[in-house]
Amino acid sequence: MTVRILIVDDHSVVRQGLRMFLGLEPTFEIVGEAANGIEAIERVKELGPDVVLMDLLMPEMDGIAATEIIKRQYPDIEVLALTSVLEDNAVIGVVRAGAIGYLLKDAEADELIRVIKAAAEGQVQLSPKAAERLMREVRLPQSTEKLTDRETEVLRQLADGKANKEIAQLLHIGETTVKTHVSNILMKLGVPSRTQAALYAVRIGLVSMD
Repeated sequence: MTVRILIVDDHSVVRQGLRMFLGLEPTFEIVGEAANGIEAIERVKELGPDVVLMDLLMPEMDGIAATEIIKRQYPDIEVLALTSVLEDNAVIGVVRAGAIGYLLKDAEADELIRVIKAAAEGQVQLSPKAAERLMREVRLPQSTEKLTDRETEVLRQLADGKANKEIAQLLHIGETTVKTHVSNILMKLGVPSRTQAALYAVRIGLVSMD
């Protein structure tokens, strides 16, 4: 599977470095770049990437505001926050906006590739420490619409860090069906991202933080 990536950062040298490095990965296709949040939204509309690598601190529109708009308009596109500082407010803000995860810019090359691939496959990866921090700060949904048994099972697997393909194999259903279930779960819970759905699963005791 080819992962189509949009790189968003206000520093051209960072964009060039990411483009050169990620371009070496045979399953990645860099479809475009943007220098701020407004450009990012325009490029997403034009190019339809699978994953957006989103810098947080940018002029004109920051990465948190852009993530919120992108996830509202294009819920199937996953956003990965790229940040130089792991500040609580930034992490909480971008997860609340709908990002599937976040990375520090000094992450190892192998880790960056792994996380992008995981995001493209819909895999939520929250370390216990990050989950603990987010559980305290992110406002979780008060579910008004009941999930079906199948949706509950999909949510359990999603929160357990399984990718779409793995969930499909475990539950003996198609990958497209998994995506449909996930869309329904997000709609019923009223959350923009798999990450917040996973936090909800932890909150109600469907999975443990470990």
